[in-house]
Amino acid sequence: MNHDAYSDDDIREILNSVKTIAMVGASPVNVRPSYFAFKYLAGRDYDMIPVNPAHLGKSLIGIPFVASLREIGRPIDMVDIFRSPEHVMPLVEEALALSPLPKVIWMQLGLRNDEAAAKAEAAGLKVVMNRCPKIEFGRLSAEISWLGVNSKVLSSKRAAPPTKGMQLSLGSAPRNRRGD
Repeated sequence: MNHDAYSDDDIREILNSVKTIAMVGASPVNVRPSYFAFKYLAGRDYDMIPVNPAHLGKSLIGIPFVASLREIGRPIDMVDIFRSPEHVMPLVEEALALSPLPKVIWMQLGLRNDEAAAKAEAAGLKVVMNRCPKIEFGRLSAEISWLGVNSKVLSSKRAAPPTKGMQLSLGSAPRNRRGD
């Protein structure tokens, strides 16, 4: 995969294929970017897991924190990394020790580690760097256009108004990802 430019189709395919996302570095502080991204993705029916050892005993939108990926105890589709660059390789190595392996390693805005990406891709994982799944979901679903932002996705149809749980133009029907 070309990590300098991702196609909309590649990002859309990833966002449509994952259900469970472990957000490493999630914060319960409601002014932190990880809080906004976590809450937004949970509101789009992704099964979110907050991972941060500094917040054990706390919860994020009612979901308890876990200390590490190893402690999740169930399959993870995507690891979303909200940590500083020196933590990327150890987190990728921790993800590669999981069974089953996650499908995707996603490094948030400002994060790029080509060595860690190559290691993950060699194990069969997809890797996205220096992008935010919250932003990409909003852009590709046309939801962001309701805020007056040019999503760079052309369509002759007016986007549907945002509705909780709707997947708009990402191409799949709304579903309850938690199995409730």
